[in-house]
Amino acid sequence: MELVVPARFCGPPESGNGGWTSGHLAGAVRTTPALPAVTVRLRTPPPLDRPMTVRDVPGDEGAVELVDGDHVVAQARPDRGPGGEGLPGPVAYEAAVEAGERFEGLAGHPFPTCFSCGTGRAPGDGLALRPGRIDSDAYACAWVPGADVDVETVWAALDCPGGWASGIAGRPMVLGTMTARVDELPTPGAAHVVMAWQRGEQGRKHLSGTALYTADGRLLAQAEATWIAVDPTTVRPAGATR
Repeated sequence: MELVVPARFCGPPESGNGGWTSGHLAGAVRTTPALPAVTVRLRTPPPLDRPMTVRDVPGDEGAVELVDGDHVVAQARPDRGPGGEGLPGPVAYEAAVEAGERFEGLAGHPFPTCFSCGTGRAPGDGLALRPGRIDSDAYACAWVPGADVDVETVWAALDCPGGWASGIAGRPMVLGTMTARVDELPTPGAAHVVMAWQRGEQGRKHLSGTALYTADGRLLAQAEATWIAVDPTTVRPAGATR
């Protein structure tokens, strides 16, 4: 099986958005009622507009890996899914719109091309997410999905807000792993809210949670991610970094 990340779905200019790429790869994983979510580990920056191979992982039932030549780009496997610990209820859509005025990326964005939250995208060419702080640990952003919303788009929407909640504005980070469960796609053209929050730190690892809600508070999808703080002088931007 081949998989391609179109250039439209970039994070940095020359590599794939981590959330979108992970959601695309998740489609090749066979989930079950006991394991309804998918965990994806990004290994190297996903290339754009180049066919890659999806293959089973020997000895790891249900797992697949995305390969570019001799390089493993990502690995994915079924998972029980994000836990409910610390899951916040949504703020009102209007409050999420207001939070977007505090989006740190407006003052300086490391990757303005990002499909999810980039400030340099043409209108309608990206998700234009603007996560802003609402308290000491949580962020919120408003989202009105376009007509082409799909599972990959939901993964992308769950990705970037977690990075900003983890402090990516103040220190370079790359997305290490992301676990997501999408129970229902959002309605195109309807108001939605994405919540993001910190789940703790473990040395260079920063843990985040994200959740997608309808405007009336119904949970549609949620994710957990691990972000890795890196040396700004040596970082090579990977899939979901912004």
